[in-house]
Amino acid sequence: MPFRDVVGRFGQRRLAELLARSVARDALPPSLIFSGPAAAGMRGMAIAVAQTLNCLTPTKTEGTIDACGTCTVCMRIARGVHPDVIVVEPGDSGAIKVDQIRDVIERAGFRPFEGRRRVVVVDDADVMVAGAQNALLKTLEEPPPSSIFILATTRPDMLLPTVQSRCPRLRFQSAEREAIDDDALEIARDVLAQAAATDDPGRRIDAAKDLLAKTGAGGRTDREQLASHLQAMAAVLRDVEVLSTRANADALANAGLQADLDRLAKSFGGARGVRAFAAVDEALGALTRNAGVKVVADWLVLQL
Repeated sequence: MPFRDVVGRFGQRRLAELLARSVARDALPPSLIFSGPAAAGMRGMAIAVAQTLNCLTPTKTEGTIDACGTCTVCMRIARGVHPDVIVVEPGDSGAIKVDQIRDVIERAGFRPFEGRRRVVVVDDADVMVAGAQNALLKTLEEPPPSSIFILATTRPDMLLPTVQSRCPRLRFQSAEREAIDDDALEIARDVLAQAAATDDPGRRIDAAKDLLAKTGAGGRTDREQLASHLQAMAAVLRDVEVLSTRANADALANAGLQADLDRLAKSFGGARGVRAFAAVDEALGALTRNAGVKVVADWLVLQL
């Protein structure tokens, strides 16, 4: 996912341009924290950094650089099979443990196998146990010259102060509204309403068909179309949370849908809404890893 695709899907244009210019000038810090709300595109941005650093045919324009997204290196990074791009995720316990971090530190100490730079992405970095964070400290203090560490988190305050102090932080905002069109918002609203109306798995799977509107040609465009619907769903759920917490309605991103949002808040306010938002974020991550669109849509509607 090159920077331009991240911007098209999640917004974050300012951060994408900052990172693109830093890569172009070879001035990227050796460790970074990406912090922000779920579904803000932090993992996608980290993958864009990895692709741009290692792309075989990057595009250079006015002091910036971006990956082509189509060369063999970019494709392997997107599929998660490039040996020099390591993504660390929580295990079955829901935590990132010391052994996972020690393994990454050992691998990062070697020169890249194939690429120009090794990129280590720690996703959901806030669930690193304290021992894992402490194990990472020395590497953050004295990073290997060919490796870059990116810690992505929705809860940066859960990171140890010593970890935070060693990594410049880039703050992601909620997805920019212009990245969400009216059709996608309507689809997201309707699917949420259908999910709220029934617990029957069969009827929910029927609702997944709406999420797949305008897909079917196959390939990357299908994932991008579904991602736009999921991003719209995240925006709707965010507004539902605004209403359910009785926050100022001026904070609504989609004030024109307030009547629908009020109805959805009866079902998706509170803990259910938080779980639904997390499920949407996980579905977006699955699309980034090239999961099939139907599998993602079916799984999501069963989680709402």
